[in-house]
Amino acid sequence: MKKFKIPSTPPTTNKCIRFPNNIIDEVENAISGKDCTFTAFVVEAVKIALENLNEENEN
Repeated sequence: MKKFKIPSTPPTTNKCIRFPNNIIDEVENAISGKDCTFTAFVVEAVKIALENLNEENEN
């Protein structure tokens, strides 16, 4: 399983989604003081989740 890393800000396209407030708080705490936006964090988390699902499907 690939380890999650907090990414730097990549170019992005705006997409509106809703998050539970507690998850927003946790993400904002995790990226506080780092060169990372909320969006970049979520994109990286989704990439890793998709990779994990693909690995599970291959096994």
